[in-house]
Amino acid sequence: MDYTYFYPTKIGEIVIRENGSGITHISTKACFVMDDSEVSETPLLKKAAQQIQEYLEGKRTAFDLPLSPEGTPFQKAAWEALLTIPYGETRSYKQMAEQVGNPKACRAIGMANNRNPIMIVVPCHRVIGADGKLVGYGGGLDMKRKLLEIEKGKL
Repeated sequence: MDYTYFYPTKIGEIVIRENGSGITHISTKACFVMDDSEVSETPLLKKAAQQIQEYLEGKRTAFDLPLSPEGTPFQKAAWEALLTIPYGETRSYKQMAEQVGNPKACRAIGMANNRNPIMIVVPCHRVIGADGKLVGYGGGLDMKRKLLEIEKGKL
C-alpha cells in the first residue's frame, strides 16, 4: 500500500508519497497527480517532511531517508548521480552525462531530471546550463532559484 500526505512549507504545499519501504515521490501540490494511494501520515512521511522543513530553513544539508524512485535504468543512474552533487554546488548537464558514462547524453540527462519523482532530496535543482544559467526544472525556475539560494544561505 502506498501512502501520501500533504505538508505546508515556505515554498508552498508539498506532497510526499511512500510505498512502505521508501519515499517514492516528493513534489509540489501543483505538479502532483493523485492515484489510489491512501492519504495518511506515516512515520516515514513525517520524517521526510521534518527533514525537508529543516532543509528549507537552512538547518539541514543532507537527507537520511530510504528512497524508492521508479524509472528506467538510465533514469535511476542519472538520479543516483544527482545524489553525489554536494550541497551548495552545481553541475552542468554535460558534467552529469560524463558522470553516468555517456558524455553525449546531455539531453537524456535533462529528460531524466525532468522525470525525477523526488524533488529536493534527489537534487536535480543543482543541475544548470553549461553557461551557468538556470534552465529546466519541473517546479519552475523560480523554485529552482529559491532552492539554490537556500543552499547558498541567501534565503
